[in-house]
Amino acid sequence: MSEQEERGNPSAGARRASGAAGAGEGGAGGEVDWEAERRRRRARFLRELAEARALRDRVQPRRAKAARLRHAMRMRTFRW
Repeated sequence: MSEQEERGNPSAGARRASGAAGAGEGGAGGEVDWEAERRRRRARFLRELAEARALRDRVQPRRAKAARLRHAMRMRTFRW
């Protein structure tokens, strides 16, 4: 299976990682490093996104207040 197809199939990556770890190959460390790097990039992205939202809220307080009120209304009318 190609790398492109494995990205679309989450179980294929898990199978490959578990197979490599189970066989005791040295290549399993590369997979762990790739996952750790992906998590670091995702964490950095989420931090920057939160920072950008906070900045937007400080710069446009009226829009932020309206968004908070809309969100509160959605949460009140949501049926569990």
